[in-house]
Amino acid sequence: MKKVLIYSTRICPYCMRAKNFFKKRDVPYEDIMVDQDSEQLKIMMEKSKRQSVPQIFIGDYHVGGFDDLVEHDMDGKLEDLLKE
Repeated sequence: MKKVLIYSTRICPYCMRAKNFFKKRDVPYEDIMVDQDSEQLKIMMEKSKRQSVPQIFIGDYHVGGFDDLVEHDMDGKLEDLLKE
């Protein structure tokens, strides 16, 4: 399975939803809290070209935010993205 990376903050409800989404599917993820690390916030903005959270990456692919994640899942694309 490809690595899942979630850039998030402590108070973002969509971040919590994204994390719960992966937990329910037993998909491990790395959580980077950008509200605690300004350097990681800069990295997230450079990689995603966005300032909002969550920003979700699967491998090198930028999924986007929580709504984008759900859309990928509903379209049947998420499973393929997670495969090595």
